[in-house]
Amino acid sequence: MKLGVLFSGGKDSTLATYLTKEKGHEIACLITIFSKNKESYMFHIPSISKTKHQAEAMDIPLMVHETEGEKEEELTDLEEAIKEAREKFNIQGIVTGAVASVYQASRIQKICDELDLECINPLWEKPQVEVLNELIKNNFEVIVIGISAYPLEKEWIGRKIDENFVKEIKELNDKYKINPAGEGGEFESFVLNCPLFKKGLEVKSYEDFPEGKNSWRREIEVE
Repeated sequence: MKLGVLFSGGKDSTLATYLTKEKGHEIACLITIFSKNKESYMFHIPSISKTKHQAEAMDIPLMVHETEGEKEEELTDLEEAIKEAREKFNIQGIVTGAVASVYQASRIQKICDELDLECINPLWEKPQVEVLNELIKNNFEVIVIGISAYPLEKEWIGRKIDENFVKEIKELNDKYKINPAGEGGEFESFVLNCPLFKKGLEVKSYEDFPEGKNSWRREIEVE
């Protein structure tokens, strides 16, 4: 099947892309939505503009659309982006990295139903620790570029998702009920390398921004 991917550059959408391609589907394009609202209900924010580098590394066409990020209204912008992808690449379905967010998954499903497109969610309802272990098993290089939850501190920014990360985040889940894969918005991620990339990316510089108590965002420059 010829598919488009809703792509944020984070671990979930990239892993979903990988798993979908492994099943023999063709990834015709990536669709990135750039939200001007950092509190967007639908879309990933930190370093979203760097998806162009990931798309180049995967040699997959990228479509970028902007939205003001107004709740529910941003769905109209998403629908327009998917329509354009269907017209330009003749896609038959959309892939998402949704794991547990009913809000996101249900709204994307509704758009796909209206456009007569398949909606494919390879990670849906997978145990969150299993998602993290899947990244490690398949040699994904993933870093944390945003945190927003107690007791996570600034030191978590820039950390790689590896065995130690999984061990510590499981402990925090046991003690504080933090979602291990960040499904509650506890952390955001960025993929620097994975089996889809012809060449890995390197962080050349970065700047960290405080956004409130236990909340930090890292904007990175990569090449």
